[in-house]
Amino acid sequence: MGSSEDLENLRKKIDEIDKKILELLNERGRIAIEISKLKQENSSNVYDPAREREIERNIKKINLGPLSTNSIISVFREIISGCRSLQHPIRVAYLGPEGSFSHQAAFHEFGSSAVFLPVINLQDVFEEVEKGRASFGIVPVENSIEGSIGSVLDMFLKSDLRVSSEFFQKISHFLLSKRGDIKDIEVIASHPQALGQCKKWLSERLKHIEFRETASTARAAQLASRDKKIAAVAGELAASVYKLKVVEKHIEDNPHNTTRFWVIGRENRRPTGADKTSIVFSLKDEPAALQKALLPFAEAKINLTKIESRPSKERSWEYVFFVDFDGHSSGEDISEVLSKVEKSCLFLKVLGSYPKGSSD
Repeated sequence: MGSSEDLENLRKKIDEIDKKILELLNERGRIAIEISKLKQENSSNVYDPAREREIERNIKKINLGPLSTNSIISVFREIISGCRSLQHPIRVAYLGPEGSFSHQAAFHEFGSSAVFLPVINLQDVFEEVEKGRASFGIVPVENSIEGSIGSVLDMFLKSDLRVSSEFFQKISHFLLSKRGDIKDIEVIASHPQALGQCKKWLSERLKHIEFRETASTARAAQLASRDKKIAAVAGELAASVYKLKVVEKHIEDNPHNTTRFWVIGRENRRPTGADKTSIVFSLKDEPAALQKALLPFAEAKINLTKIESRPSKERSWEYVFFVDFDGHSSGEDISEVLSKVEKSCLFLKVLGSYPKGSSD
């Protein structure tokens, strides 16, 4: 074992490094303020997902350890969040209450320096951004197990908001309680989907326990914070928000359960070279209409990553089609394809072009 003198010397080195880190962080903050002045002149927004993804890619390339790349990226996300707040305060609307998976997603994307606004339904997320009370909104658009969130897609038919970025978040369920002792548990509360996604673990480990369905996982966490006999199935953030202890981590039956989120806002995003575009269109009632609409994509060798039909809600048995594809709508090749597609449509709307998210 090293001497106390050796230990003290190492701690002094850490103090010196911390001082340098602090100086560099504040220097980064001053540069961020200068960048903000230039962005205001060019009517750009302080949230630049393309630039932030580029920073993350650079970190992955140059990090040599011993700290893991994920740990470093987590630190940089908070640095970026703090620098954003120096440029302009960001307000983010999400489906609440606090501690929900949407809250967790918003925190992951925007960091702790953002102001988070919980709302009671997904329509309110759109409304907060449309009325300018929020800079951005976070909405779940698709789950790897449950499929698309149809209500979110439907709201884009009426809204002028744009998709600013996408990201994927693994949905991991924790069993949480006031004291963290499994012996206390008499009731397990959660949203029906969360209970269903943990059915195998719960049936094997907690037989003959009462299950109570709640409107959200966060609501279950609220109940658990008031009664030691109630345990909640919820996300990791809920433990922090409601001061709960972890009884068990990662109790979901499917470890690959992932939700795709969209950040919605009012501005278009610049091309990055690794983009995705989302559109919605309706078709004339004639033979092979869908085939004709999609043919220009095939001819241009553009990769379609998703296609889904939804009832139009205007007339019975009429449908609209939501399509995602690789590329940015401002590109000459994509613009040409969309012009051809539009000729086969009753209407076509570009929901947004944005940097591709990674589902890894």
